[in-house]
Amino acid sequence: MTSSRLKSRKTVSGLLVLILLVAVFYLGYRVGNQPDSTADPAASHVHGAGLGTEEDILSGAVSQTWTCSMHPQIRRPKPGKCPICAMDLIPVVSGKNASPEGPRRITLSEKARKLAAIRTEAVSRQAGPAVMEIRVPGRVDFDETRLGHITAWVSGRIEKMYVNFTGTVVKKGEPMVEIYSPELYTAQEELLQAEKAVEALAGSDSENMRNMARQTVRAVREKLRLLGLTESQIREIESREEPLETITIHAPMGGVVIQKDISEGMYVKTGSRIYTIADLSTVWVMLDAYESDLAWIRVGHPVTFEAEAYPGRTFQGTVTFIHPTIDKETRTTKVHVEVPNRGGRLMPEMLVHGKVKSDGGKTSESLVIPASAPLITGKRAVVYVALPGGEGTFEGREIELGPRVGDFYVVRTGLEEGERIVTHGNFKIDSALQILARPSMMSPDAGDPAEAAFPSPVAGASPGAGIPGKFQEKLPGIFNTYFRIHHGLSRDDMAEARTGAKDFLKAVEAPDMNLLKGDIHWAWMQELSILQKKAAEIVKAEGLIQARTAFQLLSESMIRVAKQFGPGNLDALYTYHCPMAFDNRGADWLQVKREAENPYFGSAMFACGEITQTLAQNKGPDKSP
Repeated sequence: MTSSRLKSRKTVSGLLVLILLVAVFYLGYRVGNQPDSTADPAASHVHGAGLGTEEDILSGAVSQTWTCSMHPQIRRPKPGKCPICAMDLIPVVSGKNASPEGPRRITLSEKARKLAAIRTEAVSRQAGPAVMEIRVPGRVDFDETRLGHITAWVSGRIEKMYVNFTGTVVKKGEPMVEIYSPELYTAQEELLQAEKAVEALAGSDSENMRNMARQTVRAVREKLRLLGLTESQIREIESREEPLETITIHAPMGGVVIQKDISEGMYVKTGSRIYTIADLSTVWVMLDAYESDLAWIRVGHPVTFEAEAYPGRTFQGTVTFIHPTIDKETRTTKVHVEVPNRGGRLMPEMLVHGKVKSDGGKTSESLVIPASAPLITGKRAVVYVALPGGEGTFEGREIELGPRVGDFYVVRTGLEEGERIVTHGNFKIDSALQILARPSMMSPDAGDPAEAAFPSPVAGASPGAGIPGKFQEKLPGIFNTYFRIHHGLSRDDMAEARTGAKDFLKAVEAPDMNLLKGDIHWAWMQELSILQKKAAEIVKAEGLIQARTAFQLLSESMIRVAKQFGPGNLDALYTYHCPMAFDNRGADWLQVKREAENPYFGSAMFACGEITQTLAQNKGPDKSP
């Protein structure tokens, strides 16, 4: 009995084990056939053109290494803030998810395009010539053709002045001064004696004597007229039959007395200036146009401008004259604009801001794109073209730009009419390409983004190779004054930046360009023109915004100078880049320190910037202040 019970229990235990094993295998089978919830979603969502990859970049779905879209050299193991610009870090997509598209091509899903706020616009051809709008500062001045001077026609003593202070408004013909002149008194006596002689000879039989007497009267009357007397004054003398003790001088024109040179009781000589009168019914606006703008300005062009005294009010005039010489310090010339001054609102020395619209004499139609479309760095310009037939597919393309025309750029080569280009969100596309180590605006050669951000020093010949030593001796002065401008802008100190720019203008004149020969001579002349123009713009800038705009092109030229002519014996010199400057277009500058000091944002984003090239480097630790 006991034995049968044991056999029964063993049988039950075996069945339980068998059931348990079957259950385990069943569950394992079910689990093994379930989708892996931890798998990379891009692996099952990579469309033929890599939609999942870019969506992950913009939406943050991939969680591996984290970087900054503005500073791709930053690498972090987890999400957080960029240590340079404090933006949210985004995930880096691994190499296995690289798109099979071309190196400059990228495809975004609809969700990714919305996240990037991408907008496109068709390339258009402007009917007629491209109209350039040039903004130039200036001031109101007198119309030199409407200035009048009251002078003494004879020597004498000023007995009375009817206008005793400047600013008085006078009308044509109003009395201005009374003058006593012995010469005039004698001439009046001659006239009266000649008149008496004519009367005495009226009954003479000698026709010759009567004619001579009449000729004498005419001669004396002409003499008085040449001495400044009017016809009415001469007739008054004849009717009084006695000389006038003082002669009144009248205003030859109406206007405002802007200068008084004498006082009552003073003696004057013939030709002495007594008053200066300005007719302000028409004034000149003297605009300061840079030499690079002269190709767009012609006599007869209409000009609109605003005066600081009348904000929101627009005045109009016409270019009447362009000065034939250039100021060697400011690299500007004066453009005369004639403006009707109704009501006398415009006063000499008022500051104005003018706009000149011109087609520069060009007659052909122009292909134009919005100014927000191209990403510009140095001479390179990159746009992103929406490819037809590929929903959400964009391709980077280098183009050649012409001049900027208002809110548009003229396109010389690289685009066709009707192609759609990205006008908003283009920098985000460019950043995505950088993160994927593909060619972009910032990294034209594909490679690791971190390496692209910190390239190795210039290979081959060192900067400045072949440049005469006497020429290079003057370069430190140029770099030192450039750094003063940079220091002022990075610390929001406009006064320091302006002072540095003034010294910079002197420093760039120091090198003797006659030491340079051939192509390098012409290269220096080209850079010198840019350096002088942009430094002059900083000197005349009305605020930090204008100064920083000029500093961008000044820095690009200085970078070329450092590469071609040498770093000026500096122990350390680095090229920095801020990708967010000027509405995410990016801008470069030079520094001797390894810690960024951003001149385009100043205190608002002082440390935003990254080294893009090392032109000279300390062998030891950084000793810069």
